[in-house]
Amino acid sequence: MRIAHFGHSCLLVEMRGKRVLFDPGTFSHGFEGLTGLDAIAVTHQHPDHIDPNRIEALLAANPDAALFSDPQTAQQRGEPWQAVPAGAVVRLGDLQITGGGGRHAVIHPELPVIDNTVFQLGTPEDPAQLVHPGDSLWVPPVPVGVLALPAAAPWMRISEAVDYFRAVRPATAIPIHFGIIRPEAQGIYFGRLAEMGPPASEFRVIEAEDQIELP
Repeated sequence: MRIAHFGHSCLLVEMRGKRVLFDPGTFSHGFEGLTGLDAIAVTHQHPDHIDPNRIEALLAANPDAALFSDPQTAQQRGEPWQAVPAGAVVRLGDLQITGGGGRHAVIHPELPVIDNTVFQLGTPEDPAQLVHPGDSLWVPPVPVGVLALPAAAPWMRISEAVDYFRAVRPATAIPIHFGIIRPEAQGIYFGRLAEMGPPASEFRVIEAEDQIELP
């Protein structure tokens, strides 16, 4: 598995012969020139997860990519976007994509809660080899290989991030969703997550427009 990070919540995941781009939003950069994508997956409608000013050019450069999203985003954008609600399973060649969660974390009780699909990539035997939760703290009911771990958000305290990390207990956690904090402050969040995460889990930071390879 190869994972590249384009800032905030935007990841390019290459596994089982497929290239899936997650959440190309306003705080992410470097994904604009990507071609040859097999799928683009958007967890929810907020612009930091799907940039309305750059998404059309990305789709034009990848005309054969399957387009997956939460149900509300699919309804808003229309075909060929395909809704992947919680519990849905779709196949992309040998890669299985499973929807989880279903709802965005609560920002404030007075604000409506929108759809948010947690995307799980893997196989029927091991369905959560990688999990991208978007803006959700939903815990998958199966073992998780790599967790894209939200590190900072208006809807989340650092204690909630630590507790989520501990609840999922992935083999590896990669922080995402930190485009809202200054670079010099990132160490505050990463330090807490690295120090307070589950003992058996590895915590790895992927720098902007860099990539790592995992078994």
